[in-house]
Amino acid sequence: MKKILFAAAIFSIFNFQFTVSQACTNFLFTKGATKDGSTMITYAADSHVLYGELYYRRAAQYPAGTMFQVVDWDSGKPLIQIPQVAQTYSVVGNINEYQLAIGETTYGGREELANEIEGGIDYGSLIYLTLQRAKNAREAIQVLAGFLTQYPYHSEGESFSICDPDEVWIFELIGKRPDHVKADVAKKLKYKYTDGGVWVARRIPDGYVCGHANQARITQFPQEGKWNKAKGKGLHTAISSAHIDYVFEPEVECVYSSDVITFARACGWYDGKDADFSFSDTYAPLTFSGIRACDARVYAMFRRVNAGMRKYEKYAMGDATAERMPLWIKPDHKVDVQEVMNLMRDHYEGTAMDMTQDVGAGPFACPYRWRPMNWELDGKKYIHERATSTQQTGFSFVAQCRGWLPRKVGGIIWFGVDDTYSTVYCPMYCGITDIPLCFREGNGDMVTYSPTSAFWLFNRVTNFVYSRYKDMIVDVQKVQTQLEEGFITDVEKFDRRAKDATDSEISTLLNDFSNRQAKKMMDEWTKLDQYLLVKYMDGNIKKEENGKFKRTEFGGSAMPNMPEYPQWFYRMIVRDHGSVIEER
Repeated sequence: MKKILFAAAIFSIFNFQFTVSQACTNFLFTKGATKDGSTMITYAADSHVLYGELYYRRAAQYPAGTMFQVVDWDSGKPLIQIPQVAQTYSVVGNINEYQLAIGETTYGGREELANEIEGGIDYGSLIYLTLQRAKNAREAIQVLAGFLTQYPYHSEGESFSICDPDEVWIFELIGKRPDHVKADVAKKLKYKYTDGGVWVARRIPDGYVCGHANQARITQFPQEGKWNKAKGKGLHTAISSAHIDYVFEPEVECVYSSDVITFARACGWYDGKDADFSFSDTYAPLTFSGIRACDARVYAMFRRVNAGMRKYEKYAMGDATAERMPLWIKPDHKVDVQEVMNLMRDHYEGTAMDMTQDVGAGPFACPYRWRPMNWELDGKKYIHERATSTQQTGFSFVAQCRGWLPRKVGGIIWFGVDDTYSTVYCPMYCGITDIPLCFREGNGDMVTYSPTSAFWLFNRVTNFVYSRYKDMIVDVQKVQTQLEEGFITDVEKFDRRAKDATDSEISTLLNDFSNRQAKKMMDEWTKLDQYLLVKYMDGNIKKEENGKFKRTEFGGSAMPNMPEYPQWFYRMIVRDHGSVIEER
């Protein structure tokens, strides 16, 4: 295990004009934890103002001296101009043409370190900048760390998921501010403040899975490693730019900024032994909401891949005195891409936090609670659960990296919009150059309806489904499963064809395949939208026979079913209003 300080680098990013809230979920899967040996990361970008679309930037070359305007990913505010690099790589959503994928969740951390520095660079720009410049996870860490050395960090604390076909890493960072450094302590430590951020990156051991969901997850981390006799340098020490190649040595599994501990000491936040230093406990101390609304989502995934994780439920429910969950776990079975998709579909079913079981779910067991999450009644404070599946998701994905295939074929971003529980993950190859119309940037926005937009079509369906959830979701899942199982089969067949394609053929093949899958999804979801309206109109449920709505012998509509409310709901009505509505 080694420690490395990276040198500065020059960066390019591209501009996005939207807002992302601090409420996302990432799950990470290594090669040894998957059935086919692929790596995967997931990401749900959850925001009440985020429009679901699939971003795309072509690979490009730039002349020397070209500058690029960095724009804050959340607000659209211009931040800083930076030199453009000579060559950028193509990026589809959050995966690039070399099968490098990056996701994120914002954990915030110490409020005093929430930077709004003029001229800095934000977390979203860091992601897409890195995807344009790096070919694998270790290069991505090199780019990120170098960037944090050269420029101020503009955002709050962040956790990044980084994967390539071979490795999966978790990278956590937070910005620095000079006004919290105690001059006398810094002098004693011989600490010289520099802009940027402090960070730790750890490789997930092969065969293990990890997750993060708006709470910093790295606690103690390795700070000692083997000596590299050939170089004559200790890999566990901070090194200069001349030795930046150490990050590419396979045995390097933990890297961190040289001042991640000394900055905390200089601010008076830590005075223990270096070996006992915890990144999370220092820069993002646990709170009730940090556990219950954040780490609980990681627990929900862990318990579904390893039955032994149930012992952490007390912690997941917000008890900071209970045993804290580990950073990563070994699943008791290997997962495939379809299971990973379904792991993103969770309302805490089967736990004490199950959102389908309490009265808040209403008579039709709707596992969603309208915001705000925190509320007060009669002097007591309460919460609504924050599950992985939530109504305000803009987009989500499963990024799958498969090293046994050519790079433009091996990487797939299984992309979906809206609520993860009812979305469809559609296969978009990392080598495509033509984004399907339904996912294309500019096809509608959060306040502009578009009939050809997947985001608006899926929201039409879900917002109707929420009204009679336990009945309608069954119909949704039938179509969802048919589509996703079909996509997985189609991908397997297409891989065999595409892996032998020539360079001149590959783009056309990939574009045609991904666009056909997106069209199939839109066609089937449009039929579903119409079917649900006809079947469930006005609170009734129309009868069906042989796959068609039942008619009378004279051709009219058969009388629909009128299902009663559950008994517990009737009792609530009676307790509240029984004296008025009782028959006499």
